[in-house]
Amino acid sequence: MALALALGRRGLGRTWPNPAVGAVIVRRDGDVPLIVGRGWTQPGGRPHAEIEALRRAGEAARGATLYVTLEPCSHHGKSPPCADAVIAAGVARVLSALEDPNPEVAGAGHARLRAAGVAVEIGVGAEEARHDHAGHVQRMRDGRPHVALKLAISADGKVAAAGRRPVAITGEAVRDRVHLMRAQSDAVMIGIGTALADDPLLTCRLPGMEASSPVRIVLDAGLRLPLGSRLVRSARETPVWVIAGAGDSRDTERALAAEGVKVVRAADADGLLELASTLKLIAALGITRLMVEGGPTLAAALLAADLIDEAVLFHSPKVVGADGIDPLEGMPLAALTESPRLKCVAREAVGPDMRTVFERR
Repeated sequence: MALALALGRRGLGRTWPNPAVGAVIVRRDGDVPLIVGRGWTQPGGRPHAEIEALRRAGEAARGATLYVTLEPCSHHGKSPPCADAVIAAGVARVLSALEDPNPEVAGAGHARLRAAGVAVEIGVGAEEARHDHAGHVQRMRDGRPHVALKLAISADGKVAAAGRRPVAITGEAVRDRVHLMRAQSDAVMIGIGTALADDPLLTCRLPGMEASSPVRIVLDAGLRLPLGSRLVRSARETPVWVIAGAGDSRDTERALAAEGVKVVRAADADGLLELASTLKLIAALGITRLMVEGGPTLAAALLAADLIDEAVLFHSPKVVGADGIDPLEGMPLAALTESPRLKCVAREAVGPDMRTVFERR
């Protein structure tokens, strides 16, 4: 199952709206277990992991054991049910880490396997699988993506220089880690303030992984994103979605669309986007794993609305200065680090910087 989980992680950020599943088929050669098939969900969500593993195993799957990180599907979507393929291949036993929370599955895949005489065991590797499938679970359960907030914080507790000017806070090792986080996310989101102040690109620029860049999302109620920004200029290479208010600015919308930007209108109140409904809209578009990179106003709003599922803080020994910008607009950092809803689960050095991870309790 550990191998199946590792294989499944290859698809993180690349399979939405489908979960990134891993599968391993094992048979015994005497007393020695032999792996005869491995698979993981392919880019775009198909083929599914089980189908890939069965294809590689061929006839060797008959009488074998399938280890899979999520319940095999039982419904007809864009492809036939994986449970039927497992049965047809003659697999004798299935070890599944989790029941699929998708209401179209929700135990029906396991039931179909059992009805066909396949032995089914559920729960091996469940804790790790829940972490890896957090986006899928969140989208199925609450209708929104799993939200992971990233903050880079200086030794004096700042995230930007005076006037919201961007400043390099963390080192190259953290930069590489952040780019990997982007690659494993379906989308990365910022507010319009960060887009205007930083003119970021928000792609994954690790060597050989440029194609793994996430969808870039800007919350921009008034459609202020400049046509000359790096986001707009790169929209035809890596998707950019702008979540706008319900107001006018149709000429600006057409101009952005002409550059390849997808403008999505959301209901607004007093000119501001309501975060809970905006996240549901993003989930309806297929996003399951959402990384948030800024800025302080958006981070504070998400925390106040109890919409942060994971927070990754990179602390640097560098000093920005007393006139720098705080990480959370209008609230102390302790509102996050000491929140009763978030628990510190990991802490490690990343080069000269420190990475601390909080997860929803």
